[in-house]
This record gives sequence, structure tokens and C-alpha cells, in this order.
Amino acid sequence: MSAVPTSDSVSGNVKTCNFTQQISIPSYLIALAVGNIEGKRVGPRTTVWSEPEVVEKAAWEFQDTELFIKTGEEILTPYVWGVYDLLVLPASFPYGGMENPCLTFVTPSLLAGDRSLVDVVAHEIAHSWMGNLVTSASWEHFWLNEGFTRFIERRIVARLRGEPARHFSSLLGVKALQQAVDHYNEVATPQFSRLVQDLKGCDPDDAFSTVPYEKGFHLLFYLESILGGSEVFDGYLRNHVETFSHKSINSFQFKDNLYAYFEKTFGQEKVDILNTVDWDTWFFASGMPPVENKFDQSLAEACKSLATRWTDYAKNPVPAHNFSAKDISEFSTNQTVVFLETLMTEASSANGVKFSIAVLDTMDSVYKFTVGRNCEIRCRWQELCLASGREAIFPEVVDFVTTMGRMKYVRPLYRALKKCSAAGEKLARETFTRHKGFYHPICAQMVERDLA
Repeated sequence: MSAVPTSDSVSGNVKTCNFTQQISIPSYLIALAVGNIEGKRVGPRTTVWSEPEVVEKAAWEFQDTELFIKTGEEILTPYVWGVYDLLVLPASFPYGGMENPCLTFVTPSLLAGDRSLVDVVAHEIAHSWMGNLVTSASWEHFWLNEGFTRFIERRIVARLRGEPARHFSSLLGVKALQQAVDHYNEVATPQFSRLVQDLKGCDPDDAFSTVPYEKGFHLLFYLESILGGSEVFDGYLRNHVETFSHKSINSFQFKDNLYAYFEKTFGQEKVDILNTVDWDTWFFASGMPPVENKFDQSLAEACKSLATRWTDYAKNPVPAHNFSAKDISEFSTNQTVVFLETLMTEASSANGVKFSIAVLDTMDSVYKFTVGRNCEIRCRWQELCLASGREAIFPEVVDFVTTMGRMKYVRPLYRALKKCSAAGEKLARETFTRHKGFYHPICAQMVERDLA
């Protein structure tokens, strides 16, 4: 439960589990999990729970959770929730994670076997402050939960792996944000790419995307950069938590407190800087952020260099080539993702190089992407194949979207399958109709609209 376990008792064939939650929480954070669940302790505050068949694998994957918690405390304030447990849910769970206090729900898509996808846990831990302690007053100000959380997640990553890792993650976020903006423009709902939403008459789920996460992050990163960097901004982040803990706030309260903190702490100079921010455009304009933040490209250079080699090869493919598995053997998951997304951008550009089926077959023979099980890489590879008309990938796409219900993968793959060809569109509709019952109701509703 989203609370601290206190005791268990058994009477006959009835087991009673008792919990306590001393901190007030909004209703959307109340959670219960019932089933054949086993737990394994991985830290002083953390037990990893899952079905028995998965528990050892899951516990290994999330072994470093305590390090994330301690780093969050160093940046912000002490962790107040007592325990931080993780529950690995069935594959139909539609999100990467859900930040229930004391018991985060996570998707099994994170179980990559190499701890390469556990940054999602850093995100959910960051929610222990941003969202769970300081909560958005309504879904129209949802970015106060997710934008702040994405910002703290990347600050945790920077503490543990260096500032270039934060910037590299941010570059991935730029791509995800652009895709969301493009999608909303395509379906004639550009208003859903605003930071502060107007949801009158709308289901908030219709507006759910990476926008509050990444556009919110961009605003905070921009503020950090103009106000003096992380050494200056970290004090404000702690003040934000201390000022608004156990409260629900809106974007205007956030802005008022931001001004108040910097005026009190640093004087008129910082207020003058804040007055240069185009707040109306940041809050209420559709589309990409009004300011293009600059990020360190050092970790992206190798990925983009490899993408350039393949783009050049695609212009004049020959049987002999100098590609090998060593090209990506030292890449992180995110670097491989950037490599594939760079190729996707090239392929989808009006004047870009198109990757023939023969070129993609060669790439797959070298890197074995099709048989890989890392969900992030698997999704990007399948999207690239679909965008290039490589229908041989159809069975793998169907297998993926019918065994993993995370919307981050399911929705773009169904959309890409639909766009691929007439056969792809037919397959997308037939597959969804046949497997609709597998998906969480929110996921099913979103995919149904995507395919309409």
C-alpha cells in the first residue's frame, strides 16, 4: 500500500496487513496492490516486490535505489516517507512508473538485465518531493509535478554520472517534446502542447504527453541558466519544497514564490533578470519552448558520427562495408537511442536520405537490433523500420505491442504501423481489436483514438 507497513496477522485462512500513513496525500496517490507478491530487501529503506518468478531479477535491477534517495536528499530536503518500496507490475501497466508514496509502481520494461533503464526510478524518487509533497492544484498545472520531477531526476543523474549525462538526457527530451508537439499539430489539438492547460470540457488523459515533463524541464533549466547555475538554483529548489510542502499550488503561486525567494536572497538584480522572462509565452503558447536551451553535445558526438556514416552509406550502398558490432559496443542505451533517432530524423525529413530495406537489413545483420530485448532500443529500431517501409519488421512490432502495454512504446508503434503502408494500417487495426483486452483502459482509449 502507499503507506508504511506496520504488522501482519493471520487468523484461519485470512491474512490481515496493517499500514500507517502519517502524511496527508492527494487521493490520486492512494494505491493498493493485492496478489501473489514476494519481496526482497535491497536497501535500508527499500524492498522490491513482484511476482515470485521475477523478484530476483527485479531486485538485482534496482539494487542502487538507496543511492538515488540519498542524492535526492542532498539536493533537496530529508526524505520524509519512511520507506521507499518498488512494485514491478504486470506488462499491461501503461506507464514507466507511478509515484505512490512509499510504494512506487514500475513497468517490467525496465528489467533490461544491465541496469541501463533505472533512471526511471530516479524520476519516481524525485516525485517524493515534487508531486507528493508539493502537488499541482489541478491537472491544468500538471507541469509543476512532472516538470520539476524531470528537472530533479536529471540533477540526480548529474550528481551520480556527471553534468554531461544530464545534458545528454536533456537532448533525448528535446526529441520527445518535438514529437509530442508535432503529433498534437497533426491531430489539430495544438493547445495540448501548452505548459499551462485549459482543460474545460476535456478529459485530462487526452492532454497527457511528454509536454508537461519536458517543456516544464526546459523552463526550469532556462531559469537555472540565467539566474546563476545550479549552485544558485539549488537553494531555490529547497525553498520551493519547504514553502509548499503538504500544499497544492498553481503556476502563479510558483512564479510569485520564485520572485520572492530571489528578491529576498539576492536582491533586485535577480528580479530584473526574472523580468526578462516571457512568462505568458512560456505558460500559454503552444509549440516548442520560446527559448532554445543549449546542451553539452559531447556524449552525442559518437552517436551522430555513426549516424553520418550510415547516412553516407545509404546514398551509395555496396556489399562491402566497414561496419561492425564494435561500433556500438561501448554505447550506453541512450547513445544507441540517439543514433537511431538521428537516423529517424534524417529519414523523415523532406530532403533527407531514405534508408532502403537493403540498408536496414545490413544494419540489422551487424547490430542485431531485431532480436534485442532492451525496450528503448527495440522501440526506436521498429519505428525506423516502419518509417522506411520495412514490412519484415511487422511480426516483431505485433509481438512487442501485444506483450508490453507501456504507452511510451505502444502508442508510437501503433501510429507508425498505421502510417507505414495500407497493409500496416490493416494490421494495426486488426492487432488492436484482437488484443484490446490486454491493455490498461487508459492505454486502450488512447490507442483507439490514435487509430481513428
